[in-house]
Amino acid sequence: MTVYQIVPMTQSQAETIAETWKYDGAYSFYDMDQDEEDMAEFLNPAAREGKVFAVKQKEKLVGFLSVTYEKAEAEIGFGIRPDLTGQGLGQSFVSFLVETVQQMHQPETISLRVAAFNQRAITVYERVGFQQMEQFDQITNGDVYPFIRMVLKCNI
Repeated sequence: MTVYQIVPMTQSQAETIAETWKYDGAYSFYDMDQDEEDMAEFLNPAAREGKVFAVKQKEKLVGFLSVTYEKAEAEIGFGIRPDLTGQGLGQSFVSFLVETVQQMHQPETISLRVAAFNQRAITVYERVGFQQMEQFDQITNGDVYPFIRMVLKCNI
């Protein structure tokens, strides 16, 4: 079983993710430098405080988690280190994040947004229990792209 740890993100960790995490092919869409506004927010310690966390495994940075909470819903965003993608770790990683968010906030639902082209991620999220709720256009990376909002109902 993979054991992860959630800790507050340091500035050094944020810079490492923003500057060095580069994904292959179409997944380069998720590189931090693809959207200057998102990157600036990610690198701002005040904007991250209490919302963005580092995910570590055996003291090594393996991912990140951002959480915003409104009413009874936690919206999450996250990433896994590029060299760990495509290795079958997604379901255990996302399940860990969901469990963590449930412990942190006890939400009724957890939602996320995923680029519509990313079928690999959508499949993982569905295996964890997320359901596709709506497709919408989102401005990001200097253009407008189709995204899917997915929701997981939590057992409270």
